[in-house]
Amino acid sequence: MKFLYNFTVFLATLLLPIVAIFNKKIKLFVEGRKQTFSKIDALKDKKVIWFHAASLGEFEQARPIIEVLKNSHSQYKILVTFFSPSGYEIRKNYDLADVVCYLPLDSKKNAKKFIHNLNLKLAVFIKYEFWPNLLNELKVNNTPTILVSGILREKQLFFKSYGGFMRKALEAFHHFFVQDVNSEKLLNSINFKNVTVAGDTRFDRVSEILQQDNTLDFIDDFKNKQYTIVAGSTWSEDEELLVNYINNDALKNEKLIIAPHNIKATTILELEKSINKKFIKYSDVIANDAKQSLKEYQVFIIDTIGILTKIYAAADVAYVGGGLKTGLHNILEPATFGIPVIIGNKYDKFKEAVDLVKIGGCISIKNQQEFTKNLLHLKNDANYRNLTGIINKKYIEDHLGATALIINYIKTQL
Repeated sequence: MKFLYNFTVFLATLLLPIVAIFNKKIKLFVEGRKQTFSKIDALKDKKVIWFHAASLGEFEQARPIIEVLKNSHSQYKILVTFFSPSGYEIRKNYDLADVVCYLPLDSKKNAKKFIHNLNLKLAVFIKYEFWPNLLNELKVNNTPTILVSGILREKQLFFKSYGGFMRKALEAFHHFFVQDVNSEKLLNSINFKNVTVAGDTRFDRVSEILQQDNTLDFIDDFKNKQYTIVAGSTWSEDEELLVNYINNDALKNEKLIIAPHNIKATTILELEKSINKKFIKYSDVIANDAKQSLKEYQVFIIDTIGILTKIYAAADVAYVGGGLKTGLHNILEPATFGIPVIIGNKYDKFKEAVDLVKIGGCISIKNQQEFTKNLLHLKNDANYRNLTGIINKKYIEDHLGATALIINYIKTQL
């Protein structure tokens, strides 16, 4: 199994540059990694705390810990690595990190070079990132290593009879901070007892959102005190439902804000063509200073990034995209504002979604009929809408505290 893994990494090293010629995302993946070792040179002889996240969602789980450590342990440099371009491209200029770069491909050679070029005092892996060669080098180097907001599932290789190679890699972890009891039991079943059920640090992160100023004047002008649906991180399959609803079922005194996940000009143009109600784009507002007339529009397309969280503050109901096909996006951000959340039906890998659907704060739909029916119910029954939102808000409040628990442990390692 170890040989097969290393051979696969070797093949990826050879083939990805070829695939990159035809695929923009893979090109970012390949080209970005060429800069990794030159970037970490800036940390030479510095005491480093390393955080690794697969993508943007996992980064949000690391962020509360980074923010605390940046204040309490300023003598350490913060390194953040990403596996995915979708995380790196958005957070490559994150101001609390001293270096942000791609994780090198997990070959033995890269792992040795990466770990031994850094004076690592702590390594923090987020959720379910397990790279055996890197972990082995951390173990050889005796670097304190922890897993944060971990989620383990029975189908993973660690728990198979032939998964000894991956189980061995887990020995690098000094402690596992997991999200649920099931993950703890699975680790215990393969003789790892250094486990704490801490929950998910994202709850602490989204709770802090309520302490900031979430006012956006142009959103208030657009809303004009009317009932508003905010659809965040949408994909084409989500937008089809939203557009059918706004074109055919929404009332005139009902507003829709759509913040697509993909804001490429061609994608936005396709969305524009599908809407037969009066709409405006964020880029038009900025370019033409159109704020005075915003209240005249029924649909607002947010063709920028970085402001969705604040926009959720203006919502009466939120729809979070990705749950129909591509992978559910963050439902905790709208939930923290105490509003109902609608999602697609593919959410079983997201604990918070499973929990909230079960207790009634989050509503799962699988087709246009269910989507429209639930939106109309939420609009027409204010009591139901308010109670659904309260469930979400209480769920967030009941799951705070993971960050403090992890920080207390980290302090014993530094």
